[in-house]
Amino acid sequence: MEFGVWVWSNQAPVGEDMAGRVPNILRWAREAEELGYRHLSIGHHYAADPYQALQPIPTLARLAGETHSARLCATILFSLHRPIELAEQLATLDILSGGRLTVCAGPGYREQEFAAFGIDPKTKVSRTLECLEAVRRLWTEESVTLQGRHVRLDDVRATMKPLQKPHPPLWMAANADVAVERAARLGIPWFVNPHADYETIARQVALYRKAAREAGHPSDISLPAIRELYCAETTEQALMEAAPYVGAKYAAYADWGQDKTISPTEDFRRELAKLMEGRFIIGSPDDCAADLARWEALGLGPIVLRMHWSGTPFELSLKSLRLFGEHVIPRFRGKGADTGAG
Repeated sequence: MEFGVWVWSNQAPVGEDMAGRVPNILRWAREAEELGYRHLSIGHHYAADPYQALQPIPTLARLAGETHSARLCATILFSLHRPIELAEQLATLDILSGGRLTVCAGPGYREQEFAAFGIDPKTKVSRTLECLEAVRRLWTEESVTLQGRHVRLDDVRATMKPLQKPHPPLWMAANADVAVERAARLGIPWFVNPHADYETIARQVALYRKAAREAGHPSDISLPAIRELYCAETTEQALMEAAPYVGAKYAAYADWGQDKTISPTEDFRRELAKLMEGRFIIGSPDDCAADLARWEALGLGPIVLRMHWSGTPFELSLKSLRLFGEHVIPRFRGKGADTGAG
């Protein structure tokens, strides 16, 4: 099985010097690739108060020059953008990276972002699906005419095409059951979210595979996933070092309403010890390997690990990156699986 890692750390508290973080972001990517992490992933937010966030396309373009083999995964809020813009921007990134781009389409969930773009959040799903269809067609067809509810293209030609053919691999972000099943019906690998616990994910994986099978798509593909992980020499040390930062991040998620996108009854404001159960992978190398084995058994992979949260000192994150890379990744080497192109 392959592992990836979340780019360090494109998100920081408002007021922090983002330019000062760039050397560590570049160092993180180089070391991750050297340690055997095969995917570098980054998220996408605007107006992210109380955080500020480097945007994914220019950040990954910079990292393309720092790395050689790791795939670059950009999660993009398709609901907020025009198809021709995304098609040519992402095609450019694919070319600059030598054909290493993976794109994850997400609808978004934050009211602040929709308000900033003047978009009715009730239209986020239809906007995402129309934009995704248009981008795929712009990448693969000579010219595109499409008259949708939100997207209207009249003989539009994207002259900048991606290097990968027919196009870069596509994943789809989803939290709720209906969104997971939608990805399956489209034949697009579900990028399993980091927020739900094991029981929820296991149930949703079964939903995905059933919906994919009924829609005539392959149902046995390995599904890419994100997991929150922190690795230290001992379980106690890992908990002590990670808890303040992952706890603060999930408090912010609660403020943003991320928990309610999973289920109306989900609550990220629980005490951390209860929130962690079946959700976060925090412990020694042996702990991490044992926990990941059960996620692998669900048919997940590659698994992208987020080892830092806003405020986490770089040296702590780097220690986890190295310890996991040296002592856990070798245990899973040679167990890779195809996630499909979407």
